[in-house]
Amino acid sequence: MRSNRSMPASTIIPELGYRNVDEAAQWLCAAFGFTVRLRIPGHRVQLVRGAGTVIARETPAWDGACPPAIERSFAVTVRVDDLDRHFEQAMREGARLLRPPADYPYGERQYSCRDVGGHVWTFSQSIADVAPEDWGGIAS
Repeated sequence: MRSNRSMPASTIIPELGYRNVDEAAQWLCAAFGFTVRLRIPGHRVQLVRGAGTVIARETPAWDGACPPAIERSFAVTVRVDDLDRHFEQAMREGARLLRPPADYPYGERQYSCRDVGGHVWTFSQSIADVAPEDWGGIAS
């Protein structure tokens, strides 16, 4: 798998939603021993502990009128070697497309879909090694 300074090396990366991502990241570091790997201001924070990674991401506030959507509280990112081949297989098997494959300035090609249970999955292939500072990230 290609390496990219903007993406953690972990193969499977859980994403947890929080109303205040910066406060959540600080708490996760203090309570669970994570360290900040990369901060994307007002959006998400990559946290590491040993060889594992978790992403804390900003989510909209829930007004209580209806249950929050699954993608607001939990999602998973999985790194793959051949995103387009993976995408074709997922679509053949009935995954519901949320975001088609696209290249991003942080050096990743990604797509997002829902599984049979409605959970959100993002699949990501590193296509370039991009310094986080080149696209607005803040490396720790």
